[in-house]
Amino acid sequence: MLKVGVLGAGHLGKIHLKLLKQSPKYNLIGFYDPDDQNANIVNKEFGYKRFAELDELINQVDVIDIVTPTLSHFKTAKKTILAGKHVFIEKPITNTVEEAVELTQLAKEKNIKGQVGHVERFNPAFQAVTKKIDQPMFIEAHRLAEFNPRGTDVPVVLDLMIHDIDAVLSVVKSKVKKVNASGVSVISATPDIANARIEFENGCVANLTASRISLKQMRKARFFQRDAYISVDFLEKNCEVVKMKDAPENPGDFDMILQNAEGIKKQIYFDNPDVNANNAILEELETFADAINHDTTPIVTLEQATEALRVAKLVIKSFDE
Repeated sequence: MLKVGVLGAGHLGKIHLKLLKQSPKYNLIGFYDPDDQNANIVNKEFGYKRFAELDELINQVDVIDIVTPTLSHFKTAKKTILAGKHVFIEKPITNTVEEAVELTQLAKEKNIKGQVGHVERFNPAFQAVTKKIDQPMFIEAHRLAEFNPRGTDVPVVLDLMIHDIDAVLSVVKSKVKKVNASGVSVISATPDIANARIEFENGCVANLTASRISLKQMRKARFFQRDAYISVDFLEKNCEVVKMKDAPENPGDFDMILQNAEGIKKQIYFDNPDVNANNAILEELETFADAINHDTTPIVTLEQATEALRVAKLVIKSFDE
């Protein structure tokens, strides 16, 4: 079992603490949170050991799980890596791309494993179709949320859209060529709703929309590729795969056949995979433990998280342009 400590005992930090406590792959040593009032409540209510000093916790563990506000990610992760401990960082990896690059290089130098909490990679619906997504040429995603004051200290791009940016980058095997975006601040000081068009060198285009001022929640993505349409509902955790193939000479009564202007006939059929229910946060934490124990590459690397942040920053930059 890997000895683990958690930095931050806020809303998400409490979830991480609970899951690490129940995981057979970790031994939860305790947590650090500079907020005395919140830390004492968590300590008293759940019994997790509270450390008064960050360095003391780092010295007693193998892994540090950083679930703090983004502005503190770089400083605490750097301290962790320099101490020779593996690090899990909630998304986004850092506040700036420069900080992310420095952390990534430092982790390589110290031979430290790092993973970032882009949790939608572990969404069972997305996992079920990942291998079926093959050279998509158009992607459309909508991530809409009701207003919640928590998280409005950062633009909606870093709060919500970055989930879809990372998911898109994980399936489009090409470099980003161009980004155009627009964002509007409605309630917050930073944009609350944004749309981005991301063009890749291979011709793929991704159109992403994110909002935190919607009346209903939605987390859907659609992937269009040659002879296939794939949809993923991250919220409801279901997916659909619609494919096309050459129509048989003698189609059945219930076969769905389309014929284009040139007379070519195609048959539409469904190839929906099974979706295996899971706890995505628990799975991302446990796969990180596996990567450490077996010396393999984490599923969401520091390099990948850095690229997601770089693209997110290009989207934000495009607002002003």
